[in-house]
Amino acid sequence: MLNAMSEPKTGRPGLRGDCAQCFGLCCVALSFTASAAFAVDKQAGRPCRNLREDHRCGIHARLRQEGFSGCTVYDCFGAGQKVSQVTFGGEDWRTLPPERARRMFDVFPVVRQLHELLWYLTEALTLPAARPVHTDLRRALETTERLTRGTPQDLEELDVDAHRRDVNVLLLKASELARSGVRGRRKDRRGADLMGARLKGADLRGVSLRGAYLIAADLTGADLRGADLIGADLRDTDLTDADLTGAFFLTQPQLNAARGSAGTTLPGTLTRPAHWTAGA
Repeated sequence: MLNAMSEPKTGRPGLRGDCAQCFGLCCVALSFTASAAFAVDKQAGRPCRNLREDHRCGIHARLRQEGFSGCTVYDCFGAGQKVSQVTFGGEDWRTLPPERARRMFDVFPVVRQLHELLWYLTEALTLPAARPVHTDLRRALETTERLTRGTPQDLEELDVDAHRRDVNVLLLKASELARSGVRGRRKDRRGADLMGARLKGADLRGVSLRGAYLIAADLTGADLRGADLIGADLRDTDLTDADLTGAFFLTQPQLNAARGSAGTTLPGTLTRPAHWTAGA
C-alpha cells in the first residue's frame, strides 16, 4: 500500500520562509555566480542589487525574466525568520556593527541546514509504516529544534555535518520501512546518474532516488508514488503528468527547479510552481 501524505499545503508554517519576518538574509548572506541561474556575480555578505531598503526583492514578480531563476528555486525552510527574530532577537543587519552582522550571515546557512532536517524529520513522522522508528525520529526532531535555538556562538561551533549524518541514518530507516510495502518495487537508484534519461511513463513506485541526478530527464507520465526523492537533482526535469502521490522527502525547491503541468499530481504539502504549464 502507498501512504499518501496527510498534511494540507498550509502545514509546517515554521518550516516555510516568511520574508515579512526576515531581514532579507538569503539576499545578503549567500553568494552566487553569473550563470544561467543568476544574471550577475554577488559576494557573500553583500546585498543583492535587487534588495530594497524594506528587505523585499525589487524584481520578485520578474525573477525568471530578469535572469534570476536561481532565486526561485531557493527556500530557507524558515531559517531566515529564525535567525532574524530568535537568534538575533529582531536586530537588523543594516544597523548592526559589521562584526555582528557578519556573524548573522555566518550562522544563517547553519540554521538553514537544521531547518531542512526538521522538514525531513517532520515528514518521516507522518509515514505510518515508519512507526518502528518514530520514537527515535521524535528525539532527533527535538534535538534539532533545540540546536536551532542556540546562541550565535553555539551555531558557529556546531558540527552540522556530523548532525546531518546522524539524522540521515534515521531517515534511511524510515525510507526503507515506508517503501517496503510498495508492490512492484524496482531496484535502488540512489545517487544514480540519470541526466537526460528517457523515463517517460516509467514505473518508479517505491524507488529510492536519493541524490539521483535527474537533470533534464524525461519523467513525463512517470509513476513516482511512494518514491524517496531526498536530495534528487530535478533541475529541468520534465514531470508533466507524473504521479508524485505519496512521494516523500520532496521539497518545494526541487519542484520549482523542475518542469510540470496541471496534470502533475503532487504530495499535499507542496504547491504547484507558478511557472509550470497550465496544460499537458
